[in-house]
Amino acid sequence: MDYDVIIIGAGPGGIFAAYELTKNDPSLKVAVFEAGHALEDRVCPIDGVKVRGCIHCKSCSIMSGFGGAGAFSDGKYNITNDFGGTLHEHIGRDEAIRLMEYVDRINLENGGEGTKLYSTTNTDLKKICMQNKLQLLDASVRHLGTDINYVVLKNLFALLKDKASFFFMTPVESIKKTADGFLIHTKDGDHECRKCIVSAGRIGSKWMEETCRSLDIPTKSNRVDIGVRVELPAVLFAHLTDELYESKIVYRTEKFEDRVRTFCMNPYGSVVTENTNGIVTVNGHSFDDPEKRTKNTNFALLVAKHFSEPFKDSNGYGESIARLSNMLGGGVIVQRFGDIIRGRRSTAKRITENFVTPTLQAEPGDLSLVLPKRIMDGILEMIYALDKIAPGTANDDTLLYGVEVKFYNMEVDVNENLETAYKGLYIIGDGSGVTHSLSHASASGVYVARKILE
Repeated sequence: MDYDVIIIGAGPGGIFAAYELTKNDPSLKVAVFEAGHALEDRVCPIDGVKVRGCIHCKSCSIMSGFGGAGAFSDGKYNITNDFGGTLHEHIGRDEAIRLMEYVDRINLENGGEGTKLYSTTNTDLKKICMQNKLQLLDASVRHLGTDINYVVLKNLFALLKDKASFFFMTPVESIKKTADGFLIHTKDGDHECRKCIVSAGRIGSKWMEETCRSLDIPTKSNRVDIGVRVELPAVLFAHLTDELYESKIVYRTEKFEDRVRTFCMNPYGSVVTENTNGIVTVNGHSFDDPEKRTKNTNFALLVAKHFSEPFKDSNGYGESIARLSNMLGGGVIVQRFGDIIRGRRSTAKRITENFVTPTLQAEPGDLSLVLPKRIMDGILEMIYALDKIAPGTANDDTLLYGVEVKFYNMEVDVNENLETAYKGLYIIGDGSGVTHSLSHASASGVYVARKILE
């Protein structure tokens, strides 16, 4: 055997699996294979000036590399079972929370000290939301910020680099079962291991699907979330963000009874682009450093779409909507809320004269030509609902960027140990379809590592 354990993917799940394995048994031979770059080499060429669109790098530095797709995120670790995945359905609610709290302590020990932990416990905002047909989900939120999140990842790699073997820019092409373990095939050669942990992340969804098909591992279709990113003056949401930072609010529309939710709230943050398989979508960041803050707050409004037979390609549906946005706007489209309700496209002149200054250089346009009417109607209903608890949300000058799409991997059939039918082959993180967040993915890595150590 070349290795006792091979980990495929150096996102949060893979990082914390490697951390737990090497910490508790230094004699283990552990290797991590990652399709992307090392953290310090992750640089996206899109600068908004010379390079405004995707140039299809060999490896997307935003989505791949050490730290995974969350490396340049807002660095929010939500400690909750109410959202972020269904890990608790496999390992139990109490165990899931304990593991997320453990991950939080490790982050604090490696550069995250001094960052604030927010909580919905005993907040009066929950009652205010209920009075206005909104539901505030329970959570404790550790906000590292994009800047501190990078520091934590840098320190974790410094801890791990001499304890495990890292192979960057080395995508795994296939996994095969052997008599004593697994054979991992890459372009640079084959490697054998006794146990294998797959943590392919969101970027590895197509590879994960092919791998499960080749190994005859059952899967089932997951959902896709489609919507927009809202940007408005930070002062309008300050009473929410100062107390909770990340407020996950859910609304059931009157027209279709669809669920619309806020997602990834970034107080005093910036709207940014995200690249998934060459498709440009929108996201948001915020920093812990006060000097890097803006005057705006941004958050996503997402409508979850679940599909039944015979349709199975939920991600393909989301990708087609995102491609339409890219076709019309060359990337991300921005539109004033006032223009949307008046049925007209936004123009460069109206954006320039807008009271809210955009933090992302996007193409003024008409989102109603991109988003299906049912989804657009739900988003507009949600904005009016939020206006009741945060007056000013439905102002003409509120900006909507589109589209934002959250892709979820199909859910892989794993048992209570996150193990497939092949003993010793574990599927964790967002690539499993079981987790949808930094905290859940990290916790799944710790959990599987402990099962292997047992």
